[in-house]
Amino acid sequence: MSTPWLVTGAAGFIGMHLTERLAAVGQRVVAVDDLQATYEPALTAARWRRVQQLDAVEAVPLDVTDEAGTAALLARVRPPVVIHLAARAGVRGSHLEPMAYLRSNVLGFANVLEQARATGVGHVVYASSSSVYGDDAPVPFRVEHPADHPVSVYAATKRADELLAHSYAHAFGLPCTGLRLFTVYGPWGRPDMAYFAFADAIHAGRPLQVFGDGSALRDFTYVDDVVDAILGLADQPPTGPGGADVGGADAPWRVYNVGHGGQATVAELIEALEQRLGRSARRVHLPAHTGDVRRTHADTTPLRERLGRSPATPLAAGLDRFAAWFLDHRAGVPAPTTTPPTSH
Repeated sequence: MSTPWLVTGAAGFIGMHLTERLAAVGQRVVAVDDLQATYEPALTAARWRRVQQLDAVEAVPLDVTDEAGTAALLARVRPPVVIHLAARAGVRGSHLEPMAYLRSNVLGFANVLEQARATGVGHVVYASSSSVYGDDAPVPFRVEHPADHPVSVYAATKRADELLAHSYAHAFGLPCTGLRLFTVYGPWGRPDMAYFAFADAIHAGRPLQVFGDGSALRDFTYVDDVVDAILGLADQPPTGPGGADVGGADAPWRVYNVGHGGQATVAELIEALEQRLGRSARRVHLPAHTGDVRRTHADTTPLRERLGRSPATPLAAGLDRFAAWFLDHRAGVPAPTTTPPTSH
């Protein structure tokens, strides 16, 4: 039997998909989540049930900001790999509850790093975000571009995570790999994200809130491609200094962009969803939110060089899969209360 890997945030969107994939290839998993749904509780609960039903998966309710609980778990399991996905997600929510984001995203990750160091974990892989680039980086975004001017509290917490990981890699030799994720979408996704909120509004016949004029560009990345990248990198812990294209660290620390490498406007996304859901949207344009960036676009060359591949699912194919799942899901689950969508 393999030694279990630890996955935090396992009831989340990416976490559920990752845990299912690990179980499918025979990797034992200790799956952790605090189960504090910040959106549609029924969806979070359904994801957690799927995780609980997997063979060779131990599902553990735990808030990783709980220092004693996290220490006890890692001391018992002693995983060779920790994949840290637990976080409060979303730009707009971070401006409503900044302290909750700081506690979960920064303190929680610091706790995971410390317990990983204390128990001899061989590799920590963690989710960062394309939002760390701010709104003034040239496109396509490259890891060597500065990430010193975040325009949201959420982005600042993710950049703080990268710096914490670097400090642990440099001071203690703890191998750490950060993934700057670009607008991840797909089945079982987050209802607070734009593509899901748009689908909900179109399906229900409600006015669709568009923040801005619809020209904002996003690099949409299908969830299975993100899982592929996580699994490919998890088995390859950094062993020494890296070049500028992966962070330029003098330590076993790397950062990769995980994005499709293409772009679509918000208006194009809405049109694609209208086609797949068979209904027209009633658009209501509102001022852009503070913290939203005008465009995202990933340069994935270092990821492709490392893995021999990079995210490749076309947006059309990914939206086909999302729409099919969405219609099945909404057939059995009441639509949630309308909340402002986020693009991250």
